[in-house]
Amino acid sequence: MTVLVVGGTGRTGRRIVAELQRRGISQRVLVREEALARQVLPAGVAVQVADVTRPETLGSVLAGCDRLIVATGANPAKDGLFGPLRIDFEGIRSLLTAIQTGHHPVQHIVLVSSLCVSRFFHPLNLFGLVLYWKRRGERLLEASGIPYTIVRPGGLKEGGSGRPVLQNADTLFEGSIPRDLVARLCVDALAEPRAQNRILEAIADPNLPDDVPFAELLP
Repeated sequence: MTVLVVGGTGRTGRRIVAELQRRGISQRVLVREEALARQVLPAGVAVQVADVTRPETLGSVLAGCDRLIVATGANPAKDGLFGPLRIDFEGIRSLLTAIQTGHHPVQHIVLVSSLCVSRFFHPLNLFGLVLYWKRRGERLLEASGIPYTIVRPGGLKEGGSGRPVLQNADTLFEGSIPRDLVARLCVDALAEPRAQNRILEAIADPNLPDDVPFAELLP
């Protein structure tokens, strides 16, 4: 297994990179800014510069990778009003097109999305329709024919602990979860056949011990 992490310099993405490294799983990290990657990622991680908004940069990065974890997300300060459209929708389309036209043997894609993406009248959609475009990106992945797991975390926390709570699509509408737990769930999903072709909404219960295996958390 070789995993390509897309969006590995983000606050969740860098935790995914660290979790893969901790488990000894071969990985490469797609980044837009190599200098930033060298600052925030663990030493020894293979970094390749590409941009999901520029499809022509993606082919060589995908070569040799059979699984993807996609943790991209628009940054309003950097990517502007159209960032969610370009990154959360067109970026997913570019990745899928590059996989299919390049005949890359990708066996599983894990996509980090967001809780409440099916609610159009949500305050977050005031920021470039971020949830709307995330849902459109999800639909592209669902229709691609590539096995997938879509992880929809609740409010992302920089720290904390607790037991992950997983539910099916459009059943959780509030709650939060530490980014470290999201990273672990994404990596766990790669090795669990029952997680394939599913949307998993994820929050954490801080009052419960984190002692349940991933397979037993699945709804």
